[in-house]
Amino acid sequence: MHPQKKLNYSMIKITLPDGSIREFAKGSSAMDVAMSISEGLARKVLSAQVNGETVDANRPIDTDATLRLNTWNDSEGKSTMWHSSAHLMAEALEAFYPGAKFAIGPPIENGFYYDVDFGDQSLSEKDFERIESKMLELAGQKNEYIRKSVSKAEAMAYFTEKGDPYKLELIADLNDGEITFYTQGNFTDLCRGPHIPNTGHIKAAKIMSVAGAYWRGDEKNKQLTRVYGITFPAKKELDEYLVLVEEAKKRDHRKLGKELELFHFSQRVGQGLPLWLPKGAALRARLENFLKEAQRKSGYEPVITPHIGSKELYETSGHWAKYGKDSFQPIETPVEGEVYMLKPMNCPHHCEIYKSKPRSYRDLPVRYAEFGTVYRYEQSGELHGLTRVRGFTQDDAHIFCTVDQVKGEMAKVIDLVLYIFKTLDFKDFIAQVSLRDPNNPDKYIGSLQNWEKAERAIQEVADEKGLKTVVEYGEAAFYGPKLDFMVRDAIGRKWQLGTVQIDYNLPERFELDYTGADNQKHRPVMIHRAPFGSMERFVAILIEHTAGKFPLWLSPEQVRILPVSDKFNEYSQSVSTELNNCDIRALVDERSEKVGKKIREAEIDKVPYMLIIGEKEESNGTVSVRKQGDGDLGEMSIAAFAHLINEAVKQQVN
Repeated sequence: MHPQKKLNYSMIKITLPDGSIREFAKGSSAMDVAMSISEGLARKVLSAQVNGETVDANRPIDTDATLRLNTWNDSEGKSTMWHSSAHLMAEALEAFYPGAKFAIGPPIENGFYYDVDFGDQSLSEKDFERIESKMLELAGQKNEYIRKSVSKAEAMAYFTEKGDPYKLELIADLNDGEITFYTQGNFTDLCRGPHIPNTGHIKAAKIMSVAGAYWRGDEKNKQLTRVYGITFPAKKELDEYLVLVEEAKKRDHRKLGKELELFHFSQRVGQGLPLWLPKGAALRARLENFLKEAQRKSGYEPVITPHIGSKELYETSGHWAKYGKDSFQPIETPVEGEVYMLKPMNCPHHCEIYKSKPRSYRDLPVRYAEFGTVYRYEQSGELHGLTRVRGFTQDDAHIFCTVDQVKGEMAKVIDLVLYIFKTLDFKDFIAQVSLRDPNNPDKYIGSLQNWEKAERAIQEVADEKGLKTVVEYGEAAFYGPKLDFMVRDAIGRKWQLGTVQIDYNLPERFELDYTGADNQKHRPVMIHRAPFGSMERFVAILIEHTAGKFPLWLSPEQVRILPVSDKFNEYSQSVSTELNNCDIRALVDERSEKVGKKIREAEIDKVPYMLIIGEKEESNGTVSVRKQGDGDLGEMSIAAFAHLINEAVKQQVN
């Protein structure tokens, strides 16, 4: 409603994103504000951010506040609609599966899920279509999402009568006065919200898949059915999304990794422990050498640390208290009381290397780099190809510097990350400034003063480098704030790649110091840095980003030589030798197959270049060149082709 209609009531000031301030009657909602701007805008509003908190668009505002209206074009708007869609799907499921018991149903990056206990009933893919139809039928009723505060006793009584043990367990952990229900149509759920104004915003729905999920992520608990879905405000958008899903399936790194013979998993070796095959190991080695050379030029010193460390090391670092229960179990030796752990982090070892000798301010910054393999226990249900594994190698580096050097070192690290992104064609990215959750101080170690100092430094350097940033509270590491680089791949999916973290806490825990110009002892600042994150996850993302068509400099097999018959095998091998001497990776396909079949298979294997060898080429001492996706490039000398390849590689890497 328009503010001027309520002049007889006390007024509040609403500050909009453009900085303008408008007065409204106390108790007005974000929807009232939207209506005062235009009815068209109001029809698009899904939720609102009031003083930074996302709330229902119809929630009364009683004090002066900043306000941002969330529509489908905002990530918060999408998240709100997908949260509401989880409730709508639950209502549809309850219609077909009476007695089903519901656990949790949150929004996720693309859509939502609900964990459901179907009891003796089951849900399969053949049921998806009728559930989708029911969702759209219910959505068409335009039922409002109605919020209601209830006492703990009322909440327990409701779900006891309904017979829903999962909700009762959740309620048991809540405090009286903070419990709310949301109802739409015939479905009521325990939920803190927020939700869209009504179900009418949902115009297209798709059940994507079902999977098993243990209640509360604990393998000791019952396995529930996790139902994944997604909704859109228009069917056209759903259709476009499904095209992307099909493209993502073609790019799945697990599928391409097998087809391209890059890596393998063996149950006998163990879940989540990848085996790198020759082509994959070669690709990974080139990535490592690429970064090692960039690090050498930037003044990093290589170090190597063992795969295990004493329990005392991780007690000192704080990792044991934070992650000990969820890590691989300690390793006991024949000596009583001697306990080791598989290394979950490289940073404690690097602290001990720094501490191996006295340091002066003249020595700083000290930059240690290591491709260090670490081990972290992931539940079997959480493992996923190379993106979630139990053993992985981090491109880890730790910089020890003075307070005055922090911003300069951070700037150099950012430059290195940007160089990597440019070389590997990651063009669309933002820098996420990950800060503490101000409401959960117990999650973090270290003094408030050091945290504030670190957060200030990381935000200042991001601004000075001109990075496009977004601030996320609660996403910091337990020992310090982070700058996480979030990239979008070739089909628009978002991945976290590369991280930079400022740490004032580990130097305190390990009592690291240096002698300053004043001849007094000072604590260095520690910067954690991993541009790739982990080699496993980075390779997975790179496979999916490129669809297996790696940049020429990185491709495991740059050239495949295809003799048209066996009598040209000897010349083909001589071509291969000459190219390999020019640092070009070339293999000969000597099979007695038709050359057309060899070309098709080389295309499928995503080999960048094919050389056709026949009588003419052998007589002339030349090769006929075919490029992946571009077709024939004509006949040329071996030297000319080698120059073509090496120049193309230089352009990609420099």
